[in-house]
Amino acid sequence: MRIDIITVVPDLLKSPFEASILKRAIEKGHVEIHFHNLRDYVTDNYKQIDDYQFGGGAGMVMMVEPIDKCISHLKSEREYDEIIYMTPDGERLQQKLANKISMYENIIILCGHYKGVDQRVRDHFITKEISIGDYVLSGGELGAAVLCDAIIRLIPGVLGNETSALTDSFQDNLLAPPVYTRPAEYKGWEVPEILTSGNFPKIEEWREEQAYLRTRKLRPDLLDEDEKN
Repeated sequence: MRIDIITVVPDLLKSPFEASILKRAIEKGHVEIHFHNLRDYVTDNYKQIDDYQFGGGAGMVMMVEPIDKCISHLKSEREYDEIIYMTPDGERLQQKLANKISMYENIIILCGHYKGVDQRVRDHFITKEISIGDYVLSGGELGAAVLCDAIIRLIPGVLGNETSALTDSFQDNLLAPPVYTRPAEYKGWEVPEILTSGNFPKIEEWREEQAYLRTRKLRPDLLDEDEKN
């Protein structure tokens, strides 16, 4: 997979890709990450990428021309499955969406800033708008990093144990069951006996039941009405 990220502050984005799973995924060649500084696509001495909005109003807006130049340049080199705009009013990022995007070959992520982007960018270039939550950040860079983390870990070969991604929270609209490590008893707090029994079919049944109980308690919105009752 290749991910091209268009941003005003590329230095803000680099750190998450220089450690842990994302770094290993890049080093193993499972994913390519390319940062594009939007200011490289303007010619004036001030490197201006934002302007006042027509009709008045507080806040600056990212201009259409440099974004057009950047996206058009990238599209001239390869086909893209999706051009994504990170924005608070986009589709909420959920596991099913991450699963879908992880199967793409090439995507562009545009990080919003200021009061957003010229509407013509959304009308003529963007194919999907994504939000990581109902709140506003200083820019779309952190949201882009979250999206990348969510999809890259799902690419085959990225995780040491590929089945671990299949049992993550939300994969089956359920939260993950509780997990325990050694020692089996610590300060009087004991690991459930079923987990030390060696009866793996029963252990799986227990885990499924616990996942359902946790979901019903903490995130009942993930369950169908029949499952809630």
